[in-house]
Amino acid sequence: MAQPLTPITLPPLENPQLEGDWLQSRLLAWLNAEYLPEPANVAIARRVSQVFVRHRLEGEDDLGSLVMAILTELQSFDFSDSFYGEFTVANAVGDLLCDRLGIDRCCGRSITLDL
Repeated sequence: MAQPLTPITLPPLENPQLEGDWLQSRLLAWLNAEYLPEPANVAIARRVSQVFVRHRLEGEDDLGSLVMAILTELQSFDFSDSFYGEFTVANAVGDLLCDRLGIDRCCGRSITLDL
């Protein structure tokens, strides 16, 4: 039987503004590259960054819990002007954070990335 993946713990939050700016810019780049750049992408990336930083400041460092928190809070976000929805965006955040940590999203193996 396959073993469950171990939880992914983010490093301690040292600079909330820098972390939020990083996530906002990376998510916006991803949103714009995945489909067409659209004004709604800026609002989505900004909102996700705010949610992420708030949860990190509250002491959340588990990646799965952060993704679920973002998903939950984005359920009240208006995606009507966007190609995206809350599930796609929350999953993209998880992928971006895994990439930053050097975690191979496919198989859970650690790799070295220059991000």
